[in-house]
Amino acid sequence: MQWDVFNGDADGICSLIQLRLAEPKPDATIVTGVKRDIALMNRVEAGEGDQVTALDISLAKNRDGVERALEAGAHVFYADHHDPGEPMEHPNLTRRIVTKGEMCTAFIIDKHLDGAFRDWAIVGAFGDNMNALAAGLGEGRDLPLERLQEMGVLLNYNAYGSTLEDLHFHPEALYRAMVEHETPVTALDGETMAQLREGYSQDQHVAETAKTLQESDTGLAILLPEGAASRRISGVWGNKLATENPERAHAVLTDRGGVYTVSIRAPIATRKGAVDLAKQFETGGGRAAAAGINDLYEADVERFLSAFDVAFKASA
Repeated sequence: MQWDVFNGDADGICSLIQLRLAEPKPDATIVTGVKRDIALMNRVEAGEGDQVTALDISLAKNRDGVERALEAGAHVFYADHHDPGEPMEHPNLTRRIVTKGEMCTAFIIDKHLDGAFRDWAIVGAFGDNMNALAAGLGEGRDLPLERLQEMGVLLNYNAYGSTLEDLHFHPEALYRAMVEHETPVTALDGETMAQLREGYSQDQHVAETAKTLQESDTGLAILLPEGAASRRISGVWGNKLATENPERAHAVLTDRGGVYTVSIRAPIATRKGAVDLAKQFETGGGRAAAAGINDLYEADVERFLSAFDVAFKASA
């Protein structure tokens, strides 16, 4: 039995698309969810001889599920670019984990496949706000890079939300629609992308009215109001702000009724410090360039803003 386990964002989707264009597994059991639903291996009930592919989810957050699958006799292929925690070795575990700042899982898979479906790696890199990496992958290729960048942003935008009901498309449905295309170029003008384009256009009006919580030369923290539009736009809006101000860190807090979801973006110029800040809070995690906190309580907002200020002033 084949299990395909992937983060529901652009990077996770584009990583799996490359693998399944190279080696189709139409009967695979899909396990995915909203972007912040990363403990996906807990849902895998693999048995002896099963093949598990896990993409773009932190090994540190999935260690128990991976160990359970390995103990059951499954083979696990694990590719990711987040902090993996303690080293993990097993004869049935194949790891492709690279955590340096300018890295995404789609690029790791591109290297694994010797660039066989590089156009999709470019979209994944753009979706993860790795614009320089994406442009480098596209060098010498006759591609509409600006439109592929928009596609990456829109695929990523779809993944944000507290629940699947917040999303325009279930990530599995989005993956299945996109994997029909050997190159993303043929999907650019389809109905799926048109729906995401319209949704993003509507939601960005909410982001444009965000409240500024804290601003300095080294960091900007904003607050989005409660609502599905805010939950959907939060992460890609953080990416947009980071791209427009590459020397500055950004934090986007989204109100969920006295509890906040936080997206943190380190300055693109350094791509470091985000995960160290996030891990100061119980539900925080991510990677050096981009991280998040799933649940920040009202009582901890001032502590977060202070820590945010200190973290990025220190690295300036």
